[in-house]
Amino acid sequence: MTEHSLWRFSRALHRAINERQLADVEPLLNDEVEWAIYGPIDLFSFFGSRRGKAAVLEVIKQIGENLRVHRFDRESIMLGADTAASMLRYSLTALDSNKPISLRIAHFAQFKAGKLTSFRVLVDSFDLVEQTVGYPIHLPRIAV
Repeated sequence: MTEHSLWRFSRALHRAINERQLADVEPLLNDEVEWAIYGPIDLFSFFGSRRGKAAVLEVIKQIGENLRVHRFDRESIMLGADTAASMLRYSLTALDSNKPISLRIAHFAQFKAGKLTSFRVLVDSFDLVEQTVGYPIHLPRIAV
């Protein structure tokens, strides 16, 4: 049995972010890869949609320039032959402020011939914004 593409991609992605080793992740990306991180683009310019290997490598570089991954825990995972979905909790540090960030995400990945063709990430953005601004955000109570 061969290793699932997600495991190779996950290891290479974390090396690219923490150690700036983009050469490790580059061969695992399809030339026309589609990439999207859904969250507050105004706070994190590397959120949003990108297409193509060069654009995705630039996003990964920007993430590494802004965040350091300390640990991540998989809360749940589903693997298909060429697909993967996970719920994860990350412990990060914002490099500009040295502020710790605890972040929960869901991701959905598709692979073809061992290369990433599509990557979608949903970020628990309300929690992320509160941590980033440094205080709780109180919303008006919605009538039931």
